[in-house]
Amino acid sequence: EGELKLLGTWASPYVSRVKLALHLKGLSYEYVVEEDHFNNKSELLLSSNPVHKKVPVMIHNGKPICESLIIMEYLDEAFPDTAAPLLPADLHDRAVARFWAAYIDDKLVPSWKQAFSGKTGEEKAEGMRHMLAAVDALEAAMEWSYKGKPFFGGDAVGFLDVALGGLLSWLHGTEELCGAKILDAAKTPLLSAWARRFGEMDAAKVALPDVCKLVEFAKMKRVQLEAAMAATTVSRN
Repeated sequence: EGELKLLGTWASPYVSRVKLALHLKGLSYEYVVEEDHFNNKSELLLSSNPVHKKVPVMIHNGKPICESLIIMEYLDEAFPDTAAPLLPADLHDRAVARFWAAYIDDKLVPSWKQAFSGKTGEEKAEGMRHMLAAVDALEAAMEWSYKGKPFFGGDAVGFLDVALGGLLSWLHGTEELCGAKILDAAKTPLLSAWARRFGEMDAAKVALPDVCKLVEFAKMKRVQLEAAMAATTVSRN
């Protein structure tokens, strides 16, 4: 198999994706923690990902691969004989999985960030509206494309499950952080049931951060962000 090394930080949902993929495929790897990823990036990270300078980075036999979705596809292609593939064999199903994974990163994640860290109440409310709309679209996708199946991947976890599953701890913490429950059994019953099944898997228990710890971390980061914004406003005045 060669050497696999993952550069990451515990709170990153994108790192969680890669951890999930590695555990689901039964691959051994060395985990290198970026202790202060926000303020003091290691030389290894900067040299491995000089463009974006962020985690996750997977290093395979000394060669870096960046971006969580790309890493997941790489693991499928580099280790085709380990466990079940993440991407479906059917080309159309494969394209659909990629489409919704991109939708999560393009629509759900940015709106979540706006709902959490918007500068005004109006900005946060707008982010929440967009986030709920994105979740509704994913609920509909599960109904249309994956009717009667326990996972987006069908009977087993697949690429889209991991793409969304990496965010699961953050989604569970949204009610306390942003004032709205995202995975609501009354409003999104399919996603709520999916989240419960996904969270019960061994890989999820290993790879996903503790929700309470994550919420406290996010609150601390928000205080720091608000303080920095206030300092910037004062300096401009």
